[in-house]
Amino acid sequence: MTATITPALGARHARILGVGGYRPTRVVPNEEILKHIDSSDEWIRSRSGIVTRHWAGPDETVAEMAVIAGGKAIADAGVAPEDIDGVLVATVSHFKQTPAVATEIAHRVGAGRPAAFDVNAGCAGFTYALNLAKDMVTGGSARHVLVIGAERLSDLTDLEDRSTAFLFGDGAGAVVVGPSDKPAMGPVVWGSEGDKSDVISQTVSWEAYRNGGEGVRFPALRQEGQAVFRWAVFEMAKVAQRALDAAGITAADLDVFIPHQANMRIVDSMVKTLKLPEHVAIARDVETTGNTSAASIPLAMERLLATGQAKSGDLALCIGFGAGLTYAATVVTLP
Repeated sequence: MTATITPALGARHARILGVGGYRPTRVVPNEEILKHIDSSDEWIRSRSGIVTRHWAGPDETVAEMAVIAGGKAIADAGVAPEDIDGVLVATVSHFKQTPAVATEIAHRVGAGRPAAFDVNAGCAGFTYALNLAKDMVTGGSARHVLVIGAERLSDLTDLEDRSTAFLFGDGAGAVVVGPSDKPAMGPVVWGSEGDKSDVISQTVSWEAYRNGGEGVRFPALRQEGQAVFRWAVFEMAKVAQRALDAAGITAADLDVFIPHQANMRIVDSMVKTLKLPEHVAIARDVETTGNTSAASIPLAMERLLATGQAKSGDLALCIGFGAGLTYAATVVTLP
């Protein structure tokens, strides 16, 4: 007789239980960026909506920022650190190929011996990790999962590149995902368009940098601005609508919209295309935080809740999109 495998038994539903964030102490205004490029404060604001961004100091590493944000999320969730049995860290700016920074963070937040790994999906990384955490909780492989987006993009910024020098910031945002008695996280709508993978990329590979050669500089982030803008505005609005449809709600049912904080023009264009009602609170954290890639959605979520623009129980549409090109959207109930 063939033995039967005992299936894993997870929670019926999952939800975000707590949120935390960390922004580096150094605030960098546009005037500082203008020391390196031929531009103006007015041009930067009109092109991106960015007025300031935070840049990390020597001691504000990806791990350090993630540990602080993660600790805040655990405290906000009201769970003990040792109850965390999964740690997922979305990042593109942890410069060690191995080990995953998630293992260090898991130890430092006091989580014991959880499953821990990094996720590299560009600016969609946090939303990818968030839905992996939901599947872990409902699938039975974990009960409480710490999900962190952490970036030091200032390390990958070419200050002489007029098209990107003003865009990027540093920081970390985190949430704890755990069991729920009722649905609080909608289905994910995600995917990639690998034929456009060169639209956002490093200037040179690590191998090319290692091998050196005349004119080879430390890798930096580059993008084809107009191509990214058109893709984000027209294609990502469709993905966002699909996420609403998958969750069984309409734009009128939403309380909050938290898109990746890439650019204020992209945010405003998506709001218009989706025809979001006036009552929907819109995350515009990019104005003072810049584009923090995988950290942008949890940082924006934390600020909306901290400032009272959003409240516990609100329905929020989250959508991340970026390098790959990757994207992921889902509707969640805020903690």
